[in-house]
Amino acid sequence: MKEYKLKINGNEYNVTINSTSGNIADVTVNGASYQVEMENSLPAAPAQSAPAAAPAPTPQAAAAQTAQAPTAKPSGEGKPVTSPLPGVIIEISVKEGDTVAAGQKVAVLEAMKMENEIQADRAGTVTKINAAKGDSVLEGAAIVTIA
Repeated sequence: MKEYKLKINGNEYNVTINSTSGNIADVTVNGASYQVEMENSLPAAPAQSAPAAAPAPTPQAAAAQTAQAPTAKPSGEGKPVTSPLPGVIIEISVKEGDTVAAGQKVAVLEAMKMENEIQADRAGTVTKINAAKGDSVLEGAAIVTIA
């Protein structure tokens, strides 16, 4: 296990890389566990695993994607709708294949005991659900992907 303290967009994150297997890293970010998919398979050396943790707060946390994270831009599948702040997903309002309009609610995020409606920033078709109800996500984590 290798531990890192990262500062991303002014926010501090405690990241622990628990293990790597092929292109999947098991990481813990601020106490929340994520399976992070890396673009390229890396050796298990901790120094080279550090970049895998950085995408978790942005696109993959959800995967984070995420990771759920970071899983930010599945090739040819569209652009992610991301979390504006860290929190817990309490509702996913769409399914893969659904057509959405710009401004339509796609999820609800609870942050600081307040419910925040996450809306599609463009019209299109939902090609991927990147987070599930109950998932802890970081700011910038992909929630759904719209093509």
